[in-house]
Amino acid sequence: MTFAWYGHLKMAEYKWFQSLPIIGVIAFSWGVAFFEYCLQVPANRIGFVGNGGPFSVTHLKLIQEVITLTVFAIFSMVAFHTKFHWNHAVAALLLIGAVYFVFGFDN
Repeated sequence: MTFAWYGHLKMAEYKWFQSLPIIGVIAFSWGVAFFEYCLQVPANRIGFVGNGGPFSVTHLKLIQEVITLTVFAIFSMVAFHTKFHWNHAVAALLLIGAVYFVFGFDN
């Protein structure tokens, strides 16, 4: 979803992409997001405890958020040359703490 939501900002550097109307940009982003949904929805179904998997809805959402924020941090540093600051490191540590508290104490 990171590329679907923010990739179009980087793609605007390309002449052919600049000429797309907003509906074209939306269609491009939906096309990209479609493939992620094709993976995410089955993964949630398979992983959900109600379907025989090991994860609760809370676990699945936390996993998704940590992956999304990690991918976004890397994407923003590579594509947009965003600098990694101390507060980003603190936020990452807090995410690790969230994972610990949800997986360590969720019964």
